[in-house]
Amino acid sequence: MRWRRHFDYTRPARPKVRPLTPEERDQIVAALNEGIHRSPVLTAFALRVQCLRGRFYFEWRWDPDSAPEEWSTYGRITPLENPKRDLLLETPYGSNSWSKRATGSPAKLIQAVAGDTEGAFHGLGSLDKSLREAAKAGLERLPVTQVGRTEFVYTETGKRCSVEEVLYHYFGLPIHVVARPSGWYSCHRKPSIAEVSPDHTRVLVRFTATSWSGEAFGATCLYAKREEKWGAYTIKPNQSGNLATAEAWLVKRDWRGWL
Repeated sequence: MRWRRHFDYTRPARPKVRPLTPEERDQIVAALNEGIHRSPVLTAFALRVQCLRGRFYFEWRWDPDSAPEEWSTYGRITPLENPKRDLLLETPYGSNSWSKRATGSPAKLIQAVAGDTEGAFHGLGSLDKSLREAAKAGLERLPVTQVGRTEFVYTETGKRCSVEEVLYHYFGLPIHVVARPSGWYSCHRKPSIAEVSPDHTRVLVRFTATSWSGEAFGATCLYAKREEKWGAYTIKPNQSGNLATAEAWLVKRDWRGWL
């Protein structure tokens, strides 16, 4: 007879919400909004702060052309009852669960959201940083030079660009298209450019991750400019070998992506 080992498990208590006065609440909202307005990426997603039952929730739209009611909640802030009177930043995790991301002041938490490179919120932290630098120079996009088949660097510094930076600064994609497919960023898949068309209107990007066993897996997205408008199209795995195969498959499907 096999005996099951018994484990005592106590679910961690939810952090207690520190009651706020109306003045404190307004001060926190003002500080959060100030940080949002300083972030090009968060501004592009129309990030807004909603107060509900003593907490602050972050809501945004991935696509500015979507219906006004299509808002998604990607984080919340809880005022804590601790000596430091910290704020706790969390992201949704599973069903009715939240995962801790950071604690600190409103400015620190907004920076954690804007600078996210792991996909907890959007994964475009490197792009947000470069856009702030571009704004200081009075530019919308920074000059980027292609130095290899799929490698790109900033023209002035020679620093290698992330895929997100390349898509925005070099190819001219809008921020909300660069962020697609958002679900792959949230799964911590890392993008890498696989192929670029000669006319620079097609970019094939692999999104890969590593399993617990060390095996690499992932999926492919084709960023394509059609009728002067960029779009992101997920590709069925057995049709993602190269750019030509991926595009031919999309044409047969009338440019409907895999997922």
